Amino acid sequence: MARLPYADPTHPDIARQAAQIAAERGGSVINLYKMLLQSPPLADGWRQLLTAIRQQCILSARYRELAIMRIAVLNEADYEFAQHVPFALKEGYTDAQLAALKTAGYRDHFDALDLQVIDYTDAMTTSIRVPQAVFDAVKANFSDREMVELTATIAAYNMVSRFLEALQLDHDQ
Repeated sequence: MARLPYADPTHPDIARQAAQIAAERGGSVINLYKMLLQSPPLADGWRQLLTAIRQQCILSARYRELAIMRIAVLNEADYEFAQHVPFALKEGYTDAQLAALKTAGYRDHFDALDLQVIDYTDAMTTSIRVPQAVFDAVKANFSDREMVELTATIAAYNMVSRFLEALQLDHDQ
C-alpha cells in the first residue's frame, strides 16, 4: 500500500495536466503519475524528461527496455518491472529472458551486446562509477549520442525505481 495518498487526477487544479499525461501515456494516469501529481511542477518535469527518453531519443528501444528491466531487478522495483514487461516483449525479448534477468544464470540468455548493456547498467546502478573496460565495450557499439542517451536512461530509471520503492506505490490494475 502506498505510503502517501494518490492525487485525484480529476481535481480541477490538476485535471488539465492529468489529461495531458493520459494522452501521452496510453489513455490513463498510472499510479506513478497519480503520486507525482501531488506536486504538479515535479510531475511536469518528470513527464518531460521521461517523454524525451522514451519517445525522442535515437537509442534503440530494445536497449532502453533492457536497461530498464535490469534496473528494476537490481533495485527490486516490481512495479517498474511489471510496467515495462510489455515494452520489452515488443522489442523482441522473451518471457524466458525477462525471467532470467532475475537469476544468477541470466548471462546464458542474452547476446554479447545485450550483456554489455547489462554490465553498463549494473555498474551505474550498483557502483555509480563505470569501469573503463565496461564503458569501452559498450562505446564500441554506440555513437556518442547513443551513449549519452543510454546513460541518461539508466540514471532516470534508477530515479524512477527509487521513487516507486520509497513511496511503495501500488501496482496498477
